[in-house]
Amino acid sequence: MNAVDVHDVWKYYGDFPALRGIELSVERGACLALLGRNGAGKTTLLRIIAGLSRPAKGRVNVLGENARDKNTRRGIGVLGHSIGVYEELSALENLRLFARLYGMPDPTRTALEWLERTGLSVVRDGLVREFSRGMRQRLAVARTFLHDPALLLLDEPFTALDDRAIGVLQSLLKQAQSDGRSIIMSTHQLREALELATDVALVNRGKLAFRGPRSQEMLDDPGWLYRNYGEA
Repeated sequence: MNAVDVHDVWKYYGDFPALRGIELSVERGACLALLGRNGAGKTTLLRIIAGLSRPAKGRVNVLGENARDKNTRRGIGVLGHSIGVYEELSALENLRLFARLYGMPDPTRTALEWLERTGLSVVRDGLVREFSRGMRQRLAVARTFLHDPALLLLDEPFTALDDRAIGVLQSLLKQAQSDGRSIIMSTHQLREALELATDVALVNRGKLAFRGPRSQEMLDDPGWLYRNYGEA
């Protein structure tokens, strides 16, 4: 059973087809780099896989179940453009709240562990509204990982992270791969994505233009994929 199966998915915004007949499977334990230019449809596809948006046509299964099923969504960790944390709560209060929502057996211990792993222990009682963008992003990373999701969906995860935080995220993603978790990561930072990826998909104007294993050629020349399969 695959981690994700996308079958003939279409999505419209008004009359505009944001996604056009997407067929995509992701094996368990794989890390898929989802690439494409701005407006290609990457975020729309990730939101549909996450169960946050309904396709106009087609279906999506996650771990063998409908992506919009409540229990299925509990097994997904999503890091999107929106930070998705509460500004009027402290870092500790945020993570403790999400740990409770996900039914973790010891929410406080879970929250403290992830504050430590993301380098936020020293500001655990600080209000999120006083945090820098990078600190908020690290808190969002902790929120994404804290319930041990089987599938991670990451939309521009390296945005606003400093070098240290990028290293933390890369380490967490490598550990997730080692643990057999599945990852779909959309990003414009090709080198970071390709170093982690086992597979690559390129979306071009709502269509899947390329799908295959990550190759050494892509690592050596990150622009190769766009030149050969992207827009002319």
